[in-house]
Amino acid sequence: MKYTQLGNSALNVSRICMGCMGFGDAKNGQHSWTLDEEHSREIIKRGLDLGINFFDTAIGYQSGSSERYLGKALRDFVKRDNVVVATKFLPRTAEEIENGITGQKHIENMINTSLKNLGMDYVDLYIYHMWDYQTPLYDIMEGLNNVVKQGKARYIGISNCFAYQLAKANALAEKEGFAKFVSVQGHYNLIFREEEREMAKLCKEDNIAMTPYSALAGGRLAKLPGETSKRLEEDSYAKLKYDASAKQDSVIIKRVANLANKYHVSMTEISLAWLLAKVTAPVVGATKISHVEGAVKAVDMKLSPEDMTYLEEDYVPHNLVGVMAQNTPQAAGEKHVWSVGKQEIESSN
Repeated sequence: MKYTQLGNSALNVSRICMGCMGFGDAKNGQHSWTLDEEHSREIIKRGLDLGINFFDTAIGYQSGSSERYLGKALRDFVKRDNVVVATKFLPRTAEEIENGITGQKHIENMINTSLKNLGMDYVDLYIYHMWDYQTPLYDIMEGLNNVVKQGKARYIGISNCFAYQLAKANALAEKEGFAKFVSVQGHYNLIFREEEREMAKLCKEDNIAMTPYSALAGGRLAKLPGETSKRLEEDSYAKLKYDASAKQDSVIIKRVANLANKYHVSMTEISLAWLLAKVTAPVVGATKISHVEGAVKAVDMKLSPEDMTYLEEDYVPHNLVGVMAQNTPQAAGEKHVWSVGKQEIESSN
């Protein structure tokens, strides 16, 4: 494993971040393909053994059970100071807004719940999961700054935002002396490269770490077109993101397969090697031991400039999909349902 500094923070993270959306009780979550605690622990342990020290979860994953599984496994397997733990919080609900719960109070409630789930006193990185158009930005940034001042989070990050929003938020933080975002977790992979338009340039100039999710496009960049798996069949959110562009994406996926055959490695290694050349640490989900092992191997895979061009040259622009398609003022009224504990939360994004 190789390690690097996370943006402007003092955090030293593995080049692979283990994404924990696939862990948690499927009965109380959004996904039918998630792993129970026993199998989640096996994958977390294997990741630790291979040198992964960076783990990403969220309060919205399987009613908080992803946080609970991760926290317990880390307590059992490793010293707290030897891992970097990130979790994410959701926007205010319509009920909270109606009851006058401020952005600051909402964030306080969210971090306290996540820390309880994780069984930890602090997280290393606390991430604003998606832009909340119903809450003033000042309230969000002040609430996050309070979390850092209280020692409940060492640094803050952001996910699912536009470059102008990140720039605006960090400018406000600098003006007010608040904590600034040190990382951004956006949708970025070999078949969805819209982050290259503005976000990648902003991050390079301001030394903000890119830790993209959907690194393998829900498994599509790890399998030949036509090959399937339980997740490919049952992950409705991934289908929403990729089905419409499947024909054009298949051209690139076949090129991934060609290079994999050329170098006698897996498609996972090729796809992640490309992404690792672009970002700090991709968030790679795993529901099998082999997924972790393939991701870790990619860290040592180096593609030539000619290989990079071969993978990139057939890309065509994509429409915004998933959370980001809703992440506009026009779509702010659309409801997205998340589960926290036994409570269903309807978010404006």
